[in-house]
Amino acid sequence: MADKASFEDTIVHLDVKDYYGRKLQKTSDLKSNACVAPAKPYPKFILHALRKVHADVTDRYYGCGLVVPECLEGCRILDLGCGSGRDCYMLSQLVGKAGHVTGIDMTEDQLEVARKHVDFHMKEFGYQKPNVTFVQGYIEALTEAGLEKNSFDIIISNCVVNLSPDKKRVLTEAYHVLKDGGEFYFSDIYSNGRLTEKIKNHKILWGECLGGALWYKDLLRLAEEVGFSPPRLVTANIVTVDNKELQDILGDFKFVSATYRLFKVPKDSPTSCKVIYNGNITGAEDSLHFDCQYVFKADQIVDVDGELAAILTHSRLAQDFTFQPPGSSCEPCGFIPKAPCEDPFELAVQLQGPVSTTGGCCNAKSATCCK
Repeated sequence: MADKASFEDTIVHLDVKDYYGRKLQKTSDLKSNACVAPAKPYPKFILHALRKVHADVTDRYYGCGLVVPECLEGCRILDLGCGSGRDCYMLSQLVGKAGHVTGIDMTEDQLEVARKHVDFHMKEFGYQKPNVTFVQGYIEALTEAGLEKNSFDIIISNCVVNLSPDKKRVLTEAYHVLKDGGEFYFSDIYSNGRLTEKIKNHKILWGECLGGALWYKDLLRLAEEVGFSPPRLVTANIVTVDNKELQDILGDFKFVSATYRLFKVPKDSPTSCKVIYNGNITGAEDSLHFDCQYVFKADQIVDVDGELAAILTHSRLAQDFTFQPPGSSCEPCGFIPKAPCEDPFELAVQLQGPVSTTGGCCNAKSATCCK
């Protein structure tokens, strides 16, 4: 194991630890509407899993995102910024006895809550041995925390990356510990431009998941530099800040909560393809909402672009699709790929009903992310 002393707390890390480990004890302690439940209802199977999570764990959760990709049975999942462990215990049920969930967090106060209830949840789920592990460490230094390279099928995070002062290092570490074909599925807050130093240096705005928000175009650039496939935008929601003092500091900057999927797949020349979704994924038997461009209905032929074809053929999802025509080139005749959907602000406007008054999708679980 690498020497943990090689990665040390920055001022940002210390401020985030203090904000989420000591200052925030419940949702009402927040200075903005930054950490509230999402307006979109949870699927029934996820609600069922969440009802089995201990109240002490859910009481320390401040989240507005839902980071649950499909096809989880038997998977090894890493939760960046697990906090009190709510999502870990929910995912523990979805991966089953053959799967495993690891939560990493930098704030000991949060991890103490998570670890205290391991035995309770394993008994509640009917597991003879734990399939959940909690690790104290930094999301910028996963391998230094003892997490092995190429060991996880999926990484999730819920408004965690914005709290780190080194986003590229977070993405790089995530890429290293993912298996080939693995996925980083995460929700975060993005801005419509690069924030000023005044905003980035404001402790409350950073703690509220706004001061550290990336310009969404920088995410696209960083993902490519690290080696991920181009980010696939899943959903987005315009957010506002119901705090005049903070809004005055933010000025004309706008924010959006967005969910992206990044895959670790080969960089060969992608070829567009015809695919059929088999309808075998739990919770998505009739249709699979992959991203904002593609919804696969069971047993229907769909033309997909080359980048998505590479993801489907090299990831855990390959077993749930049939690729046509078998045994030959699957280049569809006359198929014109859809233009990439990259701008979360445009998508949020398209999807928008009433404006959601939240400052982001951060949570104490995730906020404790960058230890």
